[in-house]
Amino acid sequence: MSRRAATMIAVIGAGSCSEEIANLAEQVGAQLARRGAMLVCGGLGGVMAAACRGARLAGGTTIGLLPGASPADANPDVTVPLATGLGEARNVLVVGCAQAVIAIAGEYGTLSEIGHALKMGKPVVGLQTWQIARHGQLDRGVRDVSTPEQAVELALHLAGAPTAPGQ
Repeated sequence: MSRRAATMIAVIGAGSCSEEIANLAEQVGAQLARRGAMLVCGGLGGVMAAACRGARLAGGTTIGLLPGASPADANPDVTVPLATGLGEARNVLVVGCAQAVIAIAGEYGTLSEIGHALKMGKPVVGLQTWQIARHGQLDRGVRDVSTPEQAVELALHLAGAPTAPGQ
């Protein structure tokens, strides 16, 4: 029996964020769920919690790869909490298990996840996030977008997912 796995999209961002950034993350999570994608993240607060909230409210599945040893540390909207005990090293797992990454704003932890994703050849879509320069020239590895809708559409496209809802 053949079973097609759901597209998994990592949503990364800071563990604390402004209301504006949380709103963007919640919209991204909701749209991913509506499109049938699973959301994977670090499972804690800020961008992670907002994206999970949006996905859960839209009926989606959220996977939280937690830095500590207790699944109870997950935000309340993580449907599958996985306690890794790896600390910040879990960032590699977050981006490694996804077909594409959406980075929303973020701090240095987000930057490390972007770096790991790019090193692994994973597509990264940026929404108000880091810009990376090499030798004084902007590196185009992070594909910048302006809206949650554009972020989800591009991430799903780059992940090879269906191009329209329900396909």
